[in-house]
Amino acid sequence: MVLSMVGLFSFNAMAHGVDESTRLFLQNNTGVQFFPFMYIGAKHMVTGYDHLLFLAGVIFFLYKSKDILLYVSMFTLGHSLTLLFGVLGDVQVNAYIIDAIIGLSVVYKGFDNLGGFERILGFSPNAKMAVLIFGLFHGFGLATKLQEFQLAKEGLWENLIAFNIGVELGQFAALTFILLIISFWRKHHSFAQFSTASNTLLMSAGFMLIGFQLTGYFTS
Repeated sequence: MVLSMVGLFSFNAMAHGVDESTRLFLQNNTGVQFFPFMYIGAKHMVTGYDHLLFLAGVIFFLYKSKDILLYVSMFTLGHSLTLLFGVLGDVQVNAYIIDAIIGLSVVYKGFDNLGGFERILGFSPNAKMAVLIFGLFHGFGLATKLQEFQLAKEGLWENLIAFNIGVELGQFAALTFILLIISFWRKHHSFAQFSTASNTLLMSAGFMLIGFQLTGYFTS
């Protein structure tokens, strides 16, 4: 599962980049365009491997629907707040640094799933707070991408709401697919090996993301 996501990383590579038609639309848009922005938000999340890698790690060992809903809701709250705050408040944050922190969130979750904090520190950080805090950074990551296009003020609030709804729909679709794969493996004796390999790859992908973004930061 994680390996297939790392395949996305292999380099559809500016996963937060957009295709030319979307770029032109965002640059030239005026007024309320609810459904186009909702579609762009959904597409962005489905192709946003960094967000999906983090969420895959978050839900990896969650077995109850209410726990999955709680953790995903914490993430959603975090990224929704900073997405809206970042764009509407025109809060300027370096995109490379934010995306490096998002890569760090992937490393954190893989390391936590492997029991690394328990072995080194004797305890694990509060998982709910970690998901909320990293969700804030993921939201700033989304905001920095939209800010690149200097969206028109007219209809901006409505378009951002539509974009955020699209992000949630894309997130739901991707998580459904991920959960199906994880649930399938939980029924097999190989799940222990699968979970170790997957979370090791999760950490590796996170380090790759960090390195990629920091290289961009220092060379830009």
